[in-house]
Amino acid sequence: MRSLFFYVLRQIIGPFLLFTAVLTLVIWMTQSLRLLDIVINRGQSAEIFAYLTMLMLPSLLVVIVPIAFFGATLYVLNRLNSDSELVVMWSAGVSRLQTAFPVICAAAVAMAITYACSLYLMPLGQRTMNAKLFDIRADIGAAILREGTFTSPSDGLTVFIRELAPGGVIRGILVHDNRQSQRPATYLAESGLLAQTPQGPRLIMSNGHIEQAESGGARLSMLKFDRYVFDLDQFAGPQRGVDRDTSEQYLTGLLHPAATLNSRVRSTFQAEAHNRVSAPFYCIAFALIALVATGSGPMTRGTYALRLTAAGLAGALLRLLGYGAQGMAARNPSVLLLIDVLPVAGILIGTAALCEFRLPGLFFRPRQLRTAQQSV
Repeated sequence: MRSLFFYVLRQIIGPFLLFTAVLTLVIWMTQSLRLLDIVINRGQSAEIFAYLTMLMLPSLLVVIVPIAFFGATLYVLNRLNSDSELVVMWSAGVSRLQTAFPVICAAAVAMAITYACSLYLMPLGQRTMNAKLFDIRADIGAAILREGTFTSPSDGLTVFIRELAPGGVIRGILVHDNRQSQRPATYLAESGLLAQTPQGPRLIMSNGHIEQAESGGARLSMLKFDRYVFDLDQFAGPQRGVDRDTSEQYLTGLLHPAATLNSRVRSTFQAEAHNRVSAPFYCIAFALIALVATGSGPMTRGTYALRLTAAGLAGALLRLLGYGAQGMAARNPSVLLLIDVLPVAGILIGTAALCEFRLPGLFFRPRQLRTAQQSV
């Protein structure tokens, strides 16, 4: 039994990791596009992009792990059944409960991964990623230091730098400020230097002039300067607020939100807290659905394929109902309990179905035995 347990467990863990990796890669590619635009426009390196996408992975795994486990369990049990391995096990005296035990253990592993991501890794990753993105957006100095390229680090500002010389000296500077469309200003300078001051980033330009259009472009004024300090901090955007998003909150922050938050936000936090606690239990429900589909009922090809299809639809419906319950609870806190009830109901129904039909002598008697006793 020890060898049989680890054999079935290995058969599930392999496809589970593969399905998780494939689904994560597909969803990661779609979600990383929004980060790619920020990284490119702000002149960040490929290492920063890889770092940000790695921080995004825990939030993806919270959704992907239960789904990947469900698919892997259905696939493995179907393969074992098609190869008659399950039949051989049952014929050798292995009960259905003993066959189900490694599947439930694999579900417990998936639960542990989901809990680790949802309760700790996801809020930690989201906090770190959002803080890094805020620093990237606020670092307007790094955004403009792109040689030979017109950059727009902020609305109404266009910067061109001809050359970045050694020592941080900038040669050939053009800055176009179009925040006031009726009076746009263009700054041209032979050289300059980007300085970080306690008040924010400053672009110090030397030997240049300022061209400013007036009266809707009918008049152009020009002012020459030997040295001009251009304030870049005004384009850095608003400061980061103290309130964090739902995905950045740990479980304690979701269960005990700040009193300053409005009722809608507090309801959203509570719904997210209940979802994080109950969502990993879908792994157990999915395992039982797969066991019932592959180990109960007649084994004719048409009926068996129909059961597998029904199992897939049942698992998808159960999870969609969970997401729907979370959305309802965010608007109506009176249905918060529904978020917790759905996975538990799935586990209870799956256990009852599995024990009723395929576990002789355990919890329920076999249907054939009860019918024979009643006829006697």
